[in-house]
Amino acid sequence: MSDTHIPLPERLRPRDLSEIIGQDHLLGEHAPLRQMIDQGHLPSIIFWGPPGVGKTTIALLLAQAVDRPFVSLSALNTGVKELREIIAESGDLLTPVVFIDEIHRFNKSQQDALLNAVEKGKITLIGATTENPSFEVNSALLSRCQVYTLNVLDSAAIQNLIDRAIDSDSFLKQRHIHIEEYEALIQFAAGDARKALNLIDLIASTFEPDQENIVTNAVTVKVAQQNIARYDKSGEQHYDIISAFIKSIRGSDPDAALYWMARMIKGGEDPVFIARRMLIAASEDIGNSNPNALLLAGECFRSVQAVGMPEARIILGQCAVYLATSPKSNSTYLAIDRALALAEKTANLPVPLHLRNAPTKLMKQQGYGADYLYPHHYPEHFVLQEYLPPELKGTKLYEFSRNKREVEGERLQQRRWQQDQQQ
Repeated sequence: MSDTHIPLPERLRPRDLSEIIGQDHLLGEHAPLRQMIDQGHLPSIIFWGPPGVGKTTIALLLAQAVDRPFVSLSALNTGVKELREIIAESGDLLTPVVFIDEIHRFNKSQQDALLNAVEKGKITLIGATTENPSFEVNSALLSRCQVYTLNVLDSAAIQNLIDRAIDSDSFLKQRHIHIEEYEALIQFAAGDARKALNLIDLIASTFEPDQENIVTNAVTVKVAQQNIARYDKSGEQHYDIISAFIKSIRGSDPDAALYWMARMIKGGEDPVFIARRMLIAASEDIGNSNPNALLLAGECFRSVQAVGMPEARIILGQCAVYLATSPKSNSTYLAIDRALALAEKTANLPVPLHLRNAPTKLMKQQGYGADYLYPHHYPEHFVLQEYLPPELKGTKLYEFSRNKREVEGERLQQRRWQQDQQQ
């Protein structure tokens, strides 16, 4: 096979960590992962990041850097039996680096099969995932790995990548390519190195060799629109359409929500991913204006996992319509972010004595729990007392939205405020 039949991203795959473009926060001169590798140490790792940012390549180069055997697996076609065979064979080798692409697709039993081998150091695991590992990797395995986030490539990195390709690849050199405008290339790449290289390779294939060829935004758009798929569940459309879907729910438009959901389903999107995003929206965008939304979204998430497609489309559709037609409030979403920001600034404040538990005699003698007023001993199960540290008295983190459910809670807060003014 000639080199030109090999995809450009493979032809230009970096041969050394120094050739990696982007990810300086991990692989730069003083970055933590680089320092570990320079000392010959490679821990088990989960790489979390979007497609085309170098997860597979970096895993291979890390194994080479510490002179370890490299075993590459895909979660799509590897079962527990194959995992156990690889682990059993590892006893005769230097500790192998086992790379598992799309590790989020492993079920619990497959992930459990890795636990002991990682714990005992029989293998060094490097998993790659485009999904949040907190959701998709079980906590036991996650606790045995370092999680590193890989970022999308910025505009400068994409431009650098394209320039390097034109200067170094023999096929592109024959086309004498001069890039006059980068904007469209950068936009279509959407931070994905693989997309960027495939696109410039595609553009080059439309040019005649041994003559000056100019790449403009118009040329890029023409080639890209003819060849880029309508929905790539691991690419830019994936993020754009899920964004449109969530914003349609937030905007109380069930028709648009159903349309964007249908686009995702037709494009082969994982239905569990759709259900999980609705679970988040139920709390972020609806919250206490309708607490049942979170319950329904949670049941939708579990039901989709149990039923699977094609029937899961019915459950997804029901949930999407319910969320879109529900009253909206983001008050609790804003409140928890305010609370986290305040907690970070005031983490040194002690808990007031009257709010502390007093399980021992000594604690009671020290005043723990003293003067605490038990609300159920008072009319309407309410009594005025301060629950924040004195330094934060009067702090308001939760602002009520104007909906029936939250207005009821606001009345209680107003009564507390009125009583506080009387004292």
